[in-house]
Amino acid sequence: MTSDLEAFWMPFTANRQFKAEPRLLARARGMHYWTPEGRQILDGVAGLWCVNAGHGRREISEAVARQLEVMDYAPPFQMGHPPGFELARALVKIAPADLDHVFFVNSGSEAVDTALKIALAWHRLRGEASRTRLIGRERGYHGVGFGGISVGGIVTNRRMWSATLIPGVDHLRHTHDLSRNAFTRGLPEHGAELADELERLVALHDASTIAAVIVEPVAGSTGVLLPPRGYLERLRAICDRHGILLIFDEVITGFGRTGSAFAAQEFGVLPDLITCAKGLTNGCVPMGAVLVRKRIFDAFMQGPPGAIELFHGYTYSAHPTACAAGLAALSIYEREGLFARAKSMAKLWEDAVHGLRGAPHVIDTRNYGLIAGIELEPVAGSPGARAFGVFQKCFERGLLVRQTGDIIALSPPLIIEPTHIEQIFSTLASVLRAA
Repeated sequence: MTSDLEAFWMPFTANRQFKAEPRLLARARGMHYWTPEGRQILDGVAGLWCVNAGHGRREISEAVARQLEVMDYAPPFQMGHPPGFELARALVKIAPADLDHVFFVNSGSEAVDTALKIALAWHRLRGEASRTRLIGRERGYHGVGFGGISVGGIVTNRRMWSATLIPGVDHLRHTHDLSRNAFTRGLPEHGAELADELERLVALHDASTIAAVIVEPVAGSTGVLLPPRGYLERLRAICDRHGILLIFDEVITGFGRTGSAFAAQEFGVLPDLITCAKGLTNGCVPMGAVLVRKRIFDAFMQGPPGAIELFHGYTYSAHPTACAAGLAALSIYEREGLFARAKSMAKLWEDAVHGLRGAPHVIDTRNYGLIAGIELEPVAGSPGARAFGVFQKCFERGLLVRQTGDIIALSPPLIIEPTHIEQIFSTLASVLRAA
């Protein structure tokens, strides 16, 4: 193990394996990274689902530098600064109608925990303090705070802390159904009825105990699981029927990934809260946010005007440099029409994704917008080994992909060109043939 790498305990990484054969990135620009040795790597995952406008955007770095020169930090409690209010207005402008208030945090994990706390507090304010139960979904990923891993449904993220998770949480079934939906282009046709699982949980626990349901419109970290046609609409209707809040975790799908600003708009379903992060600053400065519907915000704005309405927040909420990065990123998205560009590239992307059908070990390909999942047949007795091998070989051949279990996930920057799409899938095809 290389001694100069030892001090860094790396997140979600096989540390001993990595440090024996490290994969290092030294600089980035546009669609590419470069290793310390100067080898070019095509970024097929926008960093980690976040660099939507491509790497090295000078507009963002210059905005951050200007802000640091003007004011490096301002306390967010009982004080404010202009960029925070400006960014909130800019976010509301592109958000689904009626989600007109923004609570700033520092990551997707914090956004989820914040949304859960807002949901619980809202019911209490309305005299329904018995609504304390939260409903997540199997294979869902909602960050690594205790709230997020409680409502999350990825067993490896939950196992170590299972005895200390939030009590009373339950989970819907996931929507992945290879037997009926394998090799679907776009949204799967089968599975809307899986939303009715919520009715079963309501019957089991009683609606008066349930505060909120949280789902990813497209589950990303578990391997690109798409919502069946009509599923999200049915989930919304059930929540409305029983007075349950619906939270969309759009940390991955926000900011153009599906071809619209948010997946809620793309799929025509209005949640009560949206969590977002990643693309909010193009990945340049850590930042997240919760978008909140007016009726929820208004319920907190009662009582004496001098009283704090929500005892929650972070030292770095609406950090000035993060706000500067967010404003610059949103300006790039609008000026360059990147959300519409993602939609215009989606058909070419889809055809390339499904061109891998029939490649060795591929048991499913799925896509939406500029997202793709390529599911591989596991090696007997070694789950995840085949996809990890593909991840390694792709990196050796100049392509960065994301591996989760035996699924290769792709989510390139929205500035992707046809030549990049051809390189991504020709590299994948050759690696799969070699495997």
